[in-house]
Amino acid sequence: MNIDRMHVSVGEETPELTHHEFLLLRVFLQSPGRVFSRKQLLELAWDEVDFGGSRKVDVHVRRLRVKLGAAASAIVTVRGFGYRFSPR
Repeated sequence: MNIDRMHVSVGEETPELTHHEFLLLRVFLQSPGRVFSRKQLLELAWDEVDFGGSRKVDVHVRRLRVKLGAAASAIVTVRGFGYRFSPR
């Protein structure tokens, strides 16, 4: 990931990420292994506060996983809490 150029590569592939997908991936890559709640991800990647009921993070994680292909398994769902990035 090149933050300055907003460029991501996965092996030989260069997925086209939206701005928020990029920010979400950046949060994960900066703290591998850390578990983030959905609220924390909203605050860190969107600079928003969750007012309840928002599934915005889930939707963006799902889209990000599709775009990451084989590397998608590194984003692990922590049931009932949020997500963790666990590189192999």
